[in-house]
Amino acid sequence: QVQLVESGGGLVQAGDSLRLACAASGRTFGTYRMGWFRRTPGQEREFVAAIIWSGGRTSYADSVKGRFTISRDNAKNTVYLQMNNLKPEDTAVYYCAESRFPSTWQDWGQGTQVTVSS
Repeated sequence: QVQLVESGGGLVQAGDSLRLACAASGRTFGTYRMGWFRRTPGQEREFVAAIIWSGGRTSYADSVKGRFTISRDNAKNTVYLQMNNLKPEDTAVYYCAESRFPSTWQDWGQGTQVTVSS
């Protein structure tokens, strides 16, 4: 099992930037991909971005393309989410996730709150 700890959330104004980090510990070998999801009250968890651990191929939700960038530091077992030009609709709890297989996500962090004021 992998333990995931997110950091970097906070309260910002529209147009500002934030960088989230997710540090992985425990079983860190065999990771296929890591990603970010978000959830607002009363809504389903929403995919934000993912990165293939070997090779670095990335994917994004349409709502964040061009504004968010996911990256990784293999040596630190850490994945980042750089969020630029934040909008009030980006307000959510952001969760980090790890996957050993292409079709499912196995481990999740506790989440970090991002609040964007208008």
